Amino acid sequence: MASNTAATQTTSTEDAAPSPMLNKGPVVCVFCGASPGTSPAHLEAARSLARAFHKHNISLVYGGGTKGLMGEVARTLTELSGPSAVHGIIPEALLGLERENTGGKTDIQSYGRTTVVSSMHSRKELMAKEVQEGGTGSGFVALSGGYGTLEELMEMITWNQLGLHGKGVLVFNVEGYYDGLLQWVRTAVGAGFVSPGNAGILVEALDAEEVVKELREYRVSEDRFQLDWSQK
Repeated sequence: MASNTAATQTTSTEDAAPSPMLNKGPVVCVFCGASPGTSPAHLEAARSLARAFHKHNISLVYGGGTKGLMGEVARTLTELSGPSAVHGIIPEALLGLERENTGGKTDIQSYGRTTVVSSMHSRKELMAKEVQEGGTGSGFVALSGGYGTLEELMEMITWNQLGLHGKGVLVFNVEGYYDGLLQWVRTAVGAGFVSPGNAGILVEALDAEEVVKELREYRVSEDRFQLDWSQK
């Protein structure tokens, strides 16, 4: 259980010191909304995911917000596993939108470590780096969210298809929230824009334990593009 001692730690640079998460245990990046949604099932899904992460010793990297689903998953895991299990990465421009008004700082004992970066690209790049450096069972999971959540999810799917990473990409499908997206994938396969093999890059999970299981058992698609990203 996290200590109740008040403490704050905010790093304001993309060149921050290495995260304490880099212990080769699983690291999962969670994309989700800075709103709670209208159904209580969305907040409960965030809490259940944090409980599963605690049970399986999984560290969280996320968008650094303290509101909505972002705040719920971070706060719950920090309470259960301690602040070293959580790393929020947020662009400076979003501090006022996605964080409570705390003078630009977040209580590390409530939400874990926070790194403030200059851009959306830096945020995604650092989150992806921590996942790639994580151990077996690391990957990317989308809880419910809006445009930003979908954009982040689709970019990680695309990076997987292009061979930039080989980690699992999942949607935690709460009350059918992602049914439309999953149907779109099937439609894209039928229309010839996504190969049948690459349709499996995106995996559905219906509960938190299934998220952990699917990440552990994730298999890279043989249809991925065979590209050499070491070229300059």
